[in-house]
Amino acid sequence: MKTTVEVPDNLYRQIKARAALQGQSVKAFFVNALREKLGVAAETKEEQVGWRAVFGKGDKEAVAEVQRIIDEDHKIDYGGWGFTEAEIRHIKDNESLP
Repeated sequence: MKTTVEVPDNLYRQIKARAALQGQSVKAFFVNALREKLGVAAETKEEQVGWRAVFGKGDKEAVAEVQRIIDEDHKIDYGGWGFTEAEIRHIKDNESLP
């Protein structure tokens, strides 16, 4: 639901700064503040789904490991395409066809 709330300029600047420090939008800050004031638990991951719910939160080593697996899994096997060994070496060395 959308609504309009009048907030004094000085208070809004404080809200905006605090939200930024917490990595939140002003809207998310307001919603969280209201939930806290009312004692209402946050909804489960309905607000953010898919990759947005975890973007930037992954362990860097785990992310690197996943990327390594992806890179390894997507290697092209040129052997069954009728290329000679010399052509395959050329493709791998130059990342282009001879």
